Amino acid sequence: MNENKMELSFLAISQNEAFARVAVASFVSHLNPTVAEITDIKTAVSEAVTNAIIHGYEGMEADKCMVSLKCNIVGKEIYIEISDSGMGIANIAQAREPLYTSKPEMERSGMGFTVMEEFMDGIEVVSQVGAGTTIKLCKTLN
Repeated sequence: MNENKMELSFLAISQNEAFARVAVASFVSHLNPTVAEITDIKTAVSEAVTNAIIHGYEGMEADKCMVSLKCNIVGKEIYIEISDSGMGIANIAQAREPLYTSKPEMERSGMGFTVMEEFMDGIEVVSQVGAGTTIKLCKTLN
């Protein structure tokens, strides 16, 4: 069985969203994903990391805010966790509704969770107000 793991932590700043995308793409590249599969994974990771940065750490000093990225490969299955220790989500069901945004003044589309759900095979959101959020994503490659 092909199994591998990695874990990264980085500052919750917008420049690191691209870093997270590339890191995950590089990590899964030995499985020879299709262009569509790698694009799906990168897009979902981008949405989750952006949510952590914009929503999780709103109003907090960036130099104290970290995002954790964990990846686990088992066979052709990819498991990804993106975590922050920020504000948390008070109403997960509402946050997952298409077009819902808590930041309309920032012209956010409210489609982050919808995009993650569309591009991945599974998504789980675990959150506690005042303690942070973990987004768990999974995808099976063909």
